[in-house]
This record gives sequence, C-alpha cells and structure tokens, in this order.
Amino acid sequence: MRWLLSSIAVLSLAVPASAGTAPHAVAAPRSAEPPCRAGTAPYQRELERELRLPVDGRQSAADCAAIRRLQQRLGIRPADGSATLRTYRLLVADQVKRDPAARRACPVRPYRITCVDLTRQILWAQSGRRLVFDPVPIRSGRDGLVTRGGWQRIYWKNRDHYSTIYHVPMPYAQFFNGGQALHGTRSDLFSSGSGGCVNLAMDDARRLYELLQKGDRLFIWGTKPGTGG
Repeated sequence: MRWLLSSIAVLSLAVPASAGTAPHAVAAPRSAEPPCRAGTAPYQRELERELRLPVDGRQSAADCAAIRRLQQRLGIRPADGSATLRTYRLLVADQVKRDPAARRACPVRPYRITCVDLTRQILWAQSGRRLVFDPVPIRSGRDGLVTRGGWQRIYWKNRDHYSTIYHVPMPYAQFFNGGQALHGTRSDLFSSGSGGCVNLAMDDARRLYELLQKGDRLFIWGTKPGTGG
C-alpha cells in the first residue's frame, strides 16, 4: 500500500495542473495583408472624390488601400484596390441605400414603385419611403436603343423568355413597354448597353421577379452615360 501511494504522488507531480494546455502558448501571428499594387484605373477621380481622398486622378498607395477596404466592405471580388466602374457603381448603390435623400428623384406613392435611375445606372423598389428592394446596378439601353422613360407598368412576366429578335435568353423577364423588359443577364453589366431592356445580375433579376406582380408600376428617368437619351 505504501508503495502504491508513493507511485501516485510521483505521478501527480509529473502531470501539470492544466494538462493539455501550454501555460505560455502564444497565438500565431496573422499573415500580413499583401501590398496593394493596383495602378490608376478609369474611375480613379470618381472614387477619390467619393472616398474624400486627394483628387488628382493618379493612384497612390493610400488610394489603393482605401479602395481595397471599400471593396472588402461591399463584398467585391477581387478586392485589389483598382478603381473600376463596377466598384464605383456598387458604391453608388450602397450610398443610395443608406441615404433617403439620394432616392428623392423617384416619386413617393402609397403603392410599390420600381425606380430606374438611368443616369446612375441603378434600380430599387420602394413602397412609400420604405425600401422593399435594395439598390442594385443595372445596364440600360445603348445609344440608339435607349430605355424608354417615364411611368411604365409591368404588363407581362415570363420566367424563361427567349428573345427572337436578339436570339438571347431573357430570364426572369418582366415587360413594361413593348419589347423592353426588366430581366437577368450573364453578360457584363458594366460594359456597353442593352437593346433597350433593363439588365440585372441573375440573382437580382430572380429576386425582383419574385417580388413584383403584373400591374406593378415603374418610374424611369435620367440618361445613361454615353447615350443621347
């Protein structure tokens, strides 16, 4: 018995009080973010202005870092600090979402309105002053095929429409004026323009299709940059 007690005592001394935990463990250092190396891009001045940076149209290390932080906040990939049109448009959409004054060009009515701002190339839906569909980027009609403005009404919906004029799919199509419709596209929203329709990213088009109903009103205003109307 005396031998057993002595063995237990030795074992007790050999095992640390907090077994399995290193008493002086140091957390592994986080890997440093790689340097921001994007050069000057087409929307340099616009993003410098919006981010309250020195506006000189030339990318600096501070500009690159600030734009990259913005891209990370907005979930833009890649977040490389480049002053792209996509980054600028998503920033504008975020500002319109946050600031009710930025939505005042769209009429306030007690019913739901889909607001299409051709100048800023964004769309949202509101009921009264309440947002019911957050602002998202769009692509409207190119020069010579501009999207028709003013009050419009959705008169037909087709989830799997195919254009026999342009021979392209028009998923989640919601027609509002002749052959012009809100619909999804897999093409780049930030280049060129549509044939008159209001193009949205596929997920945005699907969500808007599920929200709106036949008879819903749209208000379209402004001028797409680079077009005559």
